[in-house]
Amino acid sequence: MFDRPAHGTEAVLVSLDSGEVDYPESVEEVRQLAASAGVAARALIKGKRLRPDPALFAGRGKVEEIAAAVAATHATLAIFNHELSPVQERNLDQRLGCRVVDRTSLILDIFAQRARSHEGKLQVELAQLEHLATRLVRGWTHLERQKGGIGLRGPGETQLETDRRLLAKRVKFLKEKLAKVRSQREIQRRARARANVLSVSLVGYTNAGKSTLFNRLARADAYTADQLFATLDTTTRRVHMKNGASLVLSDTVGFIRRLPHTLVAAFRATLEETARADLLLHVADACSLDREAQIAAVNQVLAEIGADAIPQLLVFNKIDRTRIPARIERDEYGRIACAWISAESGVGLDLVRLALEECAASSLRHTEFKSSAAA
Repeated sequence: MFDRPAHGTEAVLVSLDSGEVDYPESVEEVRQLAASAGVAARALIKGKRLRPDPALFAGRGKVEEIAAAVAATHATLAIFNHELSPVQERNLDQRLGCRVVDRTSLILDIFAQRARSHEGKLQVELAQLEHLATRLVRGWTHLERQKGGIGLRGPGETQLETDRRLLAKRVKFLKEKLAKVRSQREIQRRARARANVLSVSLVGYTNAGKSTLFNRLARADAYTADQLFATLDTTTRRVHMKNGASLVLSDTVGFIRRLPHTLVAAFRATLEETARADLLLHVADACSLDREAQIAAVNQVLAEIGADAIPQLLVFNKIDRTRIPARIERDEYGRIACAWISAESGVGLDLVRLALEECAASSLRHTEFKSSAAA
């Protein structure tokens, strides 16, 4: 999404407090996002701003402070921990004399770096182009000049109109390709449903340890790292339980506060795997002071994709970094509702397997009951 010099990218981070309760956590998060994108943060500019300035987002004095920090650190990038309008982004580019990136563009860049599968790359490109489309419509008026076109432009078509048309054509192509992916996934889901195989999806805030838990449960080797959005492409494995039951376990992309809507829309094919699951393993970071807000952020995204009604097993991970013992908590119906574990050390994994076995057995009994009732 942004130019990345061969020697790396140095940036000034900007995060203004508009009265959010989670502002301190948001500041730390933008540091982690920058690090995950391979950006070296040379300065952090903070301040208070209740209402964004229509032209510059920050006030003129604050913009001067940012410009001074950019000049002093020789930064090539200014990253705003906010959503910027195309006009604000363009004006800041001119005032600061460097590339300006907002929170959405930063997350899109991380996704572009992480995508490995063909499907993942298609989804990231679609999200990038749909985000870019807003910049073409309102932010790139300097391109509106008459230009002769050979093979591309019609009579009198401006460069901006050409850009819009070519972008729309590519977006249409990507959506058609992803529609085929959705169709293939639907066929696979129907096959699993006919075989009465329980479908379980791992969900959670980014860097909560989903992939580590997935590798433990499925004996897989999905990529893991202590960074935001280490996992992007969905991985699915069949897991066999001790009681003879089996299930399909899927590792999915992590969520984050203010996840860009363009990403939610572009990743619909992948997220439908979550929306059609029989059970969600909601992995939360037990040692995070912000875990309740992170759980709420994940539930908000689940609601956006229509997965909020799916039963959840809340798994508090990373207890090896706390003094919390491994344990389970049951609801009023006797079902396991919560487990405290460490996926990295393996402590408490037997409790998660027990919960999955109980869920698989319950699902099988429910299927047998429906079959006998139909007969």
